Amino acid sequence: MTVGTLMTADDLLRLPDDGGRYELVRGELRKMSPTGERHGHVAAEIIGSLGPFVKQRRLGRVYASETGFRLSREPDTVRAPDAAFVRAERVVSTTKFFEGAPDVAFEVTSPGDSYSEIEEKTLDWLRAGVRAVVIVDPRTKTARVHRSTGPVAVADAIELEDIIPGWRLPLADLFD
Repeated sequence: MTVGTLMTADDLLRLPDDGGRYELVRGELRKMSPTGERHGHVAAEIIGSLGPFVKQRRLGRVYASETGFRLSREPDTVRAPDAAFVRAERVVSTTKFFEGAPDVAFEVTSPGDSYSEIEEKTLDWLRAGVRAVVIVDPRTKTARVHRSTGPVAVADAIELEDIIPGWRLPLADLFD
């Protein structure tokens, strides 16, 4: 019987840059496939809307998909959402992964994502203390917000008034 060695977040950080993106899930390395045009466009629209709004009001920081968040230790889990928001009082500048969950994690589904993969990511975020996970599905042109109290479908616009006061992203702007 062969027993595999689990990776740590530090191991992940030291991986040579081979152009790929990876996540660490309970110590197991997972390669993330490149996304298609629609996925990239939707993720860019989220960051393009949220970034200037947050910066102008000094609410915190917005992070792109390259940013890893260490959600747990021993075994380590490091996830990288398509976009993330962290409130100003929690921002820490570091060359390592952000310790803990963002306040909001945005996940844009890809055609190859299974329901169980999306569910697993959502549960990982919620268990780690994220205040909201926003799942955006370009295929169906829908979004839903998951919180510890359960999911809520977005009717017209993504709004997270208790976390990012005043920010609003109409679904029509995401899926033009």
